Amino acid sequence: MLFTFLLVVHALITLALVGVILVQRSEGGGLGMGGSPTGLMSARGAADFLTRSTTILATIFVVLSIAIAALASVSNRTGDIDTSLARQPSQQSAPAAPAPVSDDPLAAAAQSADNGAAPANGAAPAQ
Repeated sequence: MLFTFLLVVHALITLALVGVILVQRSEGGGLGMGGSPTGLMSARGAADFLTRSTTILATIFVVLSIAIAALASVSNRTGDIDTSLARQPSQQSAPAAPAPVSDDPLAAAAQSADNGAAPANGAAPAQ
């Protein structure tokens, strides 16, 4: 229950962090788009607020990531491993014998022509 709660909080923090980063003005013209001085977030106070909120959200993100990893590690030691998708052992007693391998790609056609039967691919036997 705690693990699920932390995952939901982590996802919300992640979305907030992405949103705050995308709203910020590009200083170096990243991706070819420079921020204009007349933009929405051009005021110095807004830039300070966004920088501070990015730092706080990033710190919370890292702390939650470590907490979730530690919680997952502790719960994994109790043997709660889901084995529902594990492969089951085969019930066959012995594998079928493989067909002999030939270097000649037309060996099967030649063999069926020698027997008078049509080749496996449906072509008429050579006359």
